[in-house]
Amino acid sequence: MSEQTLPGGNTTGAVRAGNVVHKPAAPWTPSVHALLRHLEQAGVEGVPRPLGFDDQGRQMLSYLPGEVIGGRQPWPAWVYRDDTLEQVGRWLRRVHDASATFVPPPDARWFTGDKLQPGMVIGHQDAAPYNAVMDGDRLAGFFDWDTASPSPREVDLGFSALLWVPLTPVAAAELVGHDRPEERSRRLHLLLDAYGYEGDRLAFGPVIVARARRQAAVIREMAEAGDPAATALLPIAGLLQKSAAEVELLPPSFWVALA
Repeated sequence: MSEQTLPGGNTTGAVRAGNVVHKPAAPWTPSVHALLRHLEQAGVEGVPRPLGFDDQGRQMLSYLPGEVIGGRQPWPAWVYRDDTLEQVGRWLRRVHDASATFVPPPDARWFTGDKLQPGMVIGHQDAAPYNAVMDGDRLAGFFDWDTASPSPREVDLGFSALLWVPLTPVAAAELVGHDRPEERSRRLHLLLDAYGYEGDRLAFGPVIVARARRQAAVIREMAEAGDPAATALLPIAGLLQKSAAEVELLPPSFWVALA
């Protein structure tokens, strides 16, 4: 069966053959597949199903049909609809709640190198618009689970907030189609409400800042080590650094939900 190159793939190229996606495997792929099987058994929808490995050693996953951003810029209008944002929040909550009961394999490895600790979940860690699949007005799920890793809920939720609200610099947000910076606080709380977030929202900003800076540092370290995918992502590292600096400047009122 012929293979079709899928759009995107900044870090790992993926091809589709029928309803199966083939993409390079990594040392943490077996752990990610174990997580995906757990989510399937827990009834979580919008998650690709692991199908083993092909004769080239590539991992195989079920294809999630629907519309993706691919290389489009600006991003499609559905990224900024309120109902999409609410669906993202509810989906993240289902994944986090289900992963809280996941028992990793004894030899589990994750992209970040972190170990699962009490109170953590295993999040997607990159549930951003460019990894979303839409079926009309319905969020069909998220692909590209390679960076799934243990973290507190806020860390995974915070990165999604950064890209979906969005909390990137205004000029960068305008390039991808978001031209209403005055809506950011309202959209942040819409996402958190849909998730059912009960934590201190004033403390949520520093979580986003720390996550953005950590990711930027990881990209730069990998690029310095000669990783070509990380080298291609160096502009993203710069964007994350600028985003962190801008989020730090947001006033306390930004993080307090209006009654």
